[in-house]
Amino acid sequence: MTRTYVVTGAGSGIGQATAALLSERGYKVVGVDLKGADITADLSNHEGRLKAVEDVLAATDGQVDAIVACAGVSAPKAFTVSVNYFGVTEFVDALVPTLAKSDAPRVAVVSSMASLQPNSPELVEACLSGDEAKALEIARGLEEQGPAMGYLNYPSSKRAVSRWIRKAGITERYAGNGIPLNAVAPGTVITNMTKELLSTQEGRDMVDANVPMPLNYHSDAVVIARLLAWLSSEENTHVTGQTIYIDGGADSTLRGDDIWTGLNFGA
Repeated sequence: MTRTYVVTGAGSGIGQATAALLSERGYKVVGVDLKGADITADLSNHEGRLKAVEDVLAATDGQVDAIVACAGVSAPKAFTVSVNYFGVTEFVDALVPTLAKSDAPRVAVVSSMASLQPNSPELVEACLSGDEAKALEIARGLEEQGPAMGYLNYPSSKRAVSRWIRKAGITERYAGNGIPLNAVAPGTVITNMTKELLSTQEGRDMVDANVPMPLNYHSDAVVIARLLAWLSSEENTHVTGQTIYIDGGADSTLRGDDIWTGLNFGA
């Protein structure tokens, strides 16, 4: 039987590339986005997420084998947290009972290299506690301080996503149901969202200072799509709880060759 994939953010960027790649490989793909997808949905609020789940179940006749959650925004605004964190976790969690019926259920999420950037620990913890109201209160406080502080909403939301992946991936809800749960963390990807910034030398210099990519430089969206496709495929049986940096070496460049020092689990 053909696998059925649900791809959020399918109207543009990495989500669009992923939906196209999966379709080319012969799978049934149901895209979810604000526009340009099979299902029109607003994942920035609770009601929109639940409506999206209802529409997905109707469109798939209750058969979902994999979710690839690509929907996200990068803005110095509070709603970034609602889309990037709660728009992933609440939507995916609500579909777990359906996923669990599949012979090979999978979930893959788009995090970001920004998950390693400075963030608001208070905001990250509010996200992980599931308290969207508190998270939005903190996020609005950052937004009100101007774009520089408001930008912290983005890396904070992505840090929270990667931490959720790591925590949830080994739980009975996911691992117990045979559901590998992973994230990818892209470096600089050439999409409509980044083209304007990357069109000037000044913009490229700013981006490259924050995300240095010694291997093959900036990537096309399909590069990320290929990894998402594997993580959400039947071939992936044991990779879970991971954020895989698909960043041309940016993580290694920024964090160095030893990220394990200090990890001592005793004799």
